[in-house]
Amino acid sequence: MTNRERTLAVLNYEPYDRLPVVHFGFWPETLEKWAGQGHLTAVEAADWRDGNSVEAAISGKLGFDFNWLSAMTPNCFLSPAFEEELIEQTPEGHQKVRDRYGVIVLKKPGTESIPAEIDHTLKTRKDWEEHYVHRLQYSDERVGAAPVRVHDGEIRFGEGGLDFLRRDERDYLCGLHCGSLFGEIRNMIGLMGISYIWADDPDLFAEIIDTVGDLCYRCTKTAQESGAKFDFGYFWEDICYKNGPLLNPRVFDERVGPHYERIADLLKCYGVTIVSVDCDGLIDTLVPLWLKRSVNTMFPIEVGTWGASIAPWREQYGEALRGVGGMNKGVFLLDTVAVDAEIERLKPLIELGGYIPCPDHRIAPEAEWDTVRYYCDRFRDEFS
Repeated sequence: MTNRERTLAVLNYEPYDRLPVVHFGFWPETLEKWAGQGHLTAVEAADWRDGNSVEAAISGKLGFDFNWLSAMTPNCFLSPAFEEELIEQTPEGHQKVRDRYGVIVLKKPGTESIPAEIDHTLKTRKDWEEHYVHRLQYSDERVGAAPVRVHDGEIRFGEGGLDFLRRDERDYLCGLHCGSLFGEIRNMIGLMGISYIWADDPDLFAEIIDTVGDLCYRCTKTAQESGAKFDFGYFWEDICYKNGPLLNPRVFDERVGPHYERIADLLKCYGVTIVSVDCDGLIDTLVPLWLKRSVNTMFPIEVGTWGASIAPWREQYGEALRGVGGMNKGVFLLDTVAVDAEIERLKPLIELGGYIPCPDHRIAPEAEWDTVRYYCDRFRDEFS
């Protein structure tokens, strides 16, 4: 079986020859470290991207089959994005910068951390209409210039990519990124801002969500109408922290849910039945809402401090729910004994079916090359 065939077989509860060994990419600093240790070339470390040919080479050296984030990605985001602009240099050495979302963030050059949000361009309807609406309008170019990230190398949709994606006999998996229906909105407005808009201007709140939802739907529709053969749909959100979602689940279902369902129904029309959502954090209260809207594959199932697992979801929702993820990437920072224990922990979860273990986030710089290699070898031996 090809990786494409065995992956779809697992997620559809069909017979398969072995479990694919899947990962979720790397932090750039991880690859830089491994290049410094001689495991990779400097070019490999610099040119890696999700799903491109360089990643295929790195995955092969480690023993992975592929990255779940091998997908064609239409531009469902702000276009054009805001140009990064330096607003102020503080005496303490910080920089106030307007980022690509129009958010004013505080950065300190030379440090690697998530910048602090200190102000936002989008606060009112006037801001929305002046700075954002025109950046979220559909055009064919949003799909025509979308990169197709597959293991043959990065090819361009409309520039040869369709010839590959029309082939039923291809041996690699390729998904369709269907956008972000709330996470990108949160990125534009901020958590506090979106909470205030929901309460103070519900009409604007609904309009923003509907504008983004319509853009994602039209990009998905154009990609499907092209004749390309996609294996799964993929949404990105990241709208939960360790204690749960950043939005009232009832409001999320009422406002955002219909857009998920509309896009998932469109995917079904083209034979795409695996619909994945990428959301970090404690997602338990959103899982039934996604399932209700035909989003059936949870990813990356962060183990975290709360011990997320597919097991309680499967017990509650049955085989309607699939999963990719749930492998504690923290063992890569430890030793082979920890890897062995993690493999044992995964065995009963794999027996549930419809589940492919995958590190529950990108592999961190503290991970040791030999430990990751050992995991891939053990996994292949145990689940073949």
